[in-house]
Amino acid sequence: MHFGHLRLAEEAMERLALGGVRWIPAGQPAHRGPPGVSARQRLDMVRLAVAGNPRFVVDAAEVEADSPSYTVPTLERLRAELGAAQPLALLLGADAFAGLESWRRWRELFALAHIAISHRPGFPIAPDTLPPALAAEFAARQRCDAAALRALPAGCIVSVEMTQLAISATQIRQYQAAGRSARYLLPDKVLDYIQTHSLYRNT
Repeated sequence: MHFGHLRLAEEAMERLALGGVRWIPAGQPAHRGPPGVSARQRLDMVRLAVAGNPRFVVDAAEVEADSPSYTVPTLERLRAELGAAQPLALLLGADAFAGLESWRRWRELFALAHIAISHRPGFPIAPDTLPPALAAEFAARQRCDAAALRALPAGCIVSVEMTQLAISATQIRQYQAAGRSARYLLPDKVLDYIQTHSLYRNT
């Protein structure tokens, strides 16, 4: 968790008139290799990062399940909790959206939530760069404003220009492994936790 994640969530709430953001750390991420730290440690760091913002809520269910995390079952769980009529938006970066076809049961996402895509200033989503099936969904579902997200519980795609902070989790892990400072890239409480528990260090 770094300032890029936090700023994206803050701006999404403002620009899309969201009531809040629910942070859901994966127990076992399905689209990457095993994380270098435990699921519990990642959950602790998310809690530290969002502390103090009353509109940020941490959902520990995926970590407690200790099983591979997939987005559709997660959204199904949220739908059971929130009801069928509650508008719900899945926040994605442009790169993640471009790879959506590789996600398990990806077409079912649209029945469960809206998709809000963040993109760099001046670089909106270009449909001709997307795989054909995804480009077709984008063309059929794209809406231009936040009002569309409030009118329906799911099914729309909106793209929003977000402030880009050139920070990545990979960069922070590399800095830690090399003994370099990652100060000012992530909240101090998270960095202190990383250092206290000697995380991401080469051994």
